[in-house]
Amino acid sequence: MGRFTAAIAAFISLFLMGIFLPARAQTPLEHFAALPMLSSPKLSPSGDKYAALVSVSGKQIFIISPITKSGGKRVVLNLGDTDMRGWRWVNEDWLIATVADVKMVQGNEWLITRTAKIKADGTSTELLVNRKAAQNASDVLWVARDGSPEILLAYQTSIYTNYPGFWAQVDHINLDTGKKKTVVKPRNGVQDWYADQLGNVRLGIGRSDKNLTSKLYYREENGKLFKIVDRAKRKKGEGLTVPTLFLADPAKALVFDDKDGTDALYNYDLNSLIIGEKIHAVDGYDIDHIHTNADGNALIGYGYTDKRYKVEWLDPKLKELQQALDESVPNQTATIISRNRAHTRFIVSVGNASQPGIYYVFDTGWGTMQKLGEINHKLRNKSYAPVKTIRYKARDGLSIEAVLTVPKGQTAEKLPLIMMPHGGPFARDFERWDWWAQFLADRGYAVLQPNYRGSSGYGVAFALKGEGQWGLAMQDDLDDGVQWAVEEGIADPDRVCMVGGSYGGYAAMRAAHRNPDIYKCAISFAGVSDLEAMIRYDRRYLNSKWSRTWVKEQAPDLRSVSPIHYAEEVQVPMLLIHGKKDRRVKVSQSRRFAKALKKADKDVRYVEQAEGDHHFSREADRVQFLQEMEAFLAQYIPAG
Repeated sequence: MGRFTAAIAAFISLFLMGIFLPARAQTPLEHFAALPMLSSPKLSPSGDKYAALVSVSGKQIFIISPITKSGGKRVVLNLGDTDMRGWRWVNEDWLIATVADVKMVQGNEWLITRTAKIKADGTSTELLVNRKAAQNASDVLWVARDGSPEILLAYQTSIYTNYPGFWAQVDHINLDTGKKKTVVKPRNGVQDWYADQLGNVRLGIGRSDKNLTSKLYYREENGKLFKIVDRAKRKKGEGLTVPTLFLADPAKALVFDDKDGTDALYNYDLNSLIIGEKIHAVDGYDIDHIHTNADGNALIGYGYTDKRYKVEWLDPKLKELQQALDESVPNQTATIISRNRAHTRFIVSVGNASQPGIYYVFDTGWGTMQKLGEINHKLRNKSYAPVKTIRYKARDGLSIEAVLTVPKGQTAEKLPLIMMPHGGPFARDFERWDWWAQFLADRGYAVLQPNYRGSSGYGVAFALKGEGQWGLAMQDDLDDGVQWAVEEGIADPDRVCMVGGSYGGYAAMRAAHRNPDIYKCAISFAGVSDLEAMIRYDRRYLNSKWSRTWVKEQAPDLRSVSPIHYAEEVQVPMLLIHGKKDRRVKVSQSRRFAKALKKADKDVRYVEQAEGDHHFSREADRVQFLQEMEAFLAQYIPAG
């Protein structure tokens, strides 16, 4: 096992505490609702600092903090009332972050994205190309790997399709000086540009909204002319092959391809544009993430999700570290969240589906793991409801994988059941800490989270089975999950409720009028009630015809599967909750449905959270949501 085993084994006792706790009284609701004390910590290139979201007074703020107490002061930044969607280090002095906000443009609400540059010492925060940019200005194509403060940013300068600036240009930006140089001018139809590890913009994808065709533009390096090397027609199901990683050899790359059923990694020749041999694959599951070396030109690992998220490291040092971590924390999942450039310092998350988890720092020179922060300081790292993965058969024989959570210390027999479909819908659930499911199990409910047809991670055939099946066979898969739980003796058929958020909220709305014989109630958070209205909203976004076409493929007759048109048919009590500041799903989706239900004299409670968003970024909104859900379920499917 090498030098890592002894160092990591020293803290095993930290994890064994609380794993085998006896059944206990209900945990305070506010404990489950607590915001993560630390979210997505990312190390600087040296590993001396990290950036993360932290919880302060019930809100999330962005911090840049030294790893050690002697490393200087913590920087706290307020980026305003925006949706922070990710951040990364450029060098030791600068970070960049993607932020989004909704603005009124010509009388309509538009989602505006920007890229912010953030000085690591907190002395400067600035939106790049803010006034010059139009709707989208958040596509960072490249970050320098040599420590220089340079990036490539693609952005629009106009909202009008007949203006050249509607199509993305690419600027080389120096964060220190603020100087910009346009390296790719706007090209009609092209919004997506791709750069290699040296900062050469090599590829562009042009799309036509008129006839749903696409073109692939390619060149060897900056300064040369782009050539059209491939074309594809959407109506024929054709697609373009785009490198996911440019390798050190400028003629070589890696691509994802699903021709054998699941997303796997293949070699790709940039001279011939021909896919070569398959180099990495996972039986039955898609590879969904890659890890590169410090120079960004070699693959050192890849991630996939079966029952839980896993990484297969190809780098010997990281493979040894992962093996030592896995052996040192039995019954836990140890995930390397971030690493410095030299691979001498790591942030590691340790927990499992029954425990919130803790972030640790491991340094190869320290020889020990040091605690960085708990994910939930109120729940600590105790063990709560047990979680496992099960499979059941849908009515057409399709095998559905699902996550089952049951109350701790109780026999899983005749329990009230919460059917909880995930959002997306092209997403999936797996064994990980879920504060909704754990709260419900703590209150005595069994929770079933199926990966219904159309979910991601299971390959192309499984995903395609969801095509045209929004609210139809996808809904049947949920109903069949209830039937499985009843037949297994786990669920009481007279106490079943559907609860979900986003697409899961849509599914709950749909269940309320479609299957009142199965569900006694339904709870939707930020659900979509009107698919036609969602498409009208999306028309104000780039390549909107492509997205509209995709949605119509998932639900060919949008009206027939939109709950807004079935308010009269709803026969079960409903709880609708939506944040007024939701930037993903407009609050009007729930507001209008609630109004229609009340007009039809249906049993509905509508809660609009004035400061709420799509992500429960405020602890007060989390607390209110759990309070409302607890009271509603206690009234209609009591656990006692």
